Amino acid sequence: MNYSQQSLIPIYTSKGDAEAFLLYPYLFNRSGEWIGFVTPIRDVYSVLGEYVGTLTSDPRIVRKRSTSTLKPRLKPPPTPQKVYPPATVHLPPMMADLSQSVIDVLLDAPERLHTTDSGENLQDMD
Repeated sequence: MNYSQQSLIPIYTSKGDAEAFLLYPYLFNRSGEWIGFVTPIRDVYSVLGEYVGTLTSDPRIVRKRSTSTLKPRLKPPPTPQKVYPPATVHLPPMMADLSQSVIDVLLDAPERLHTTDSGENLQDMD
């Protein structure tokens, strides 16, 4: 399958930087590596199927600062091909300030969205 750059949707941080790209349902980092996926109800999960946050209409990925109820782990979709994000992206839309109870995942917890070959929950190689 050949992915077109026109179909990549930039996902911004609250500072206005495009730090991820969405090619539904897949999320990619600036290098074009797979870092997560999005459900039809805009929940964002890591490549390991762990809940990360929610995709807003800005578009940003946000998460409640304290999560008393965690969502169940999901089975990730098949691994996609690497994509090649554009060198430049459109300026971000005007974004509302986040409340104190919410964090911007790409700014404040980027380690939650890691590639398949990194992350704290991977088994150590012998």
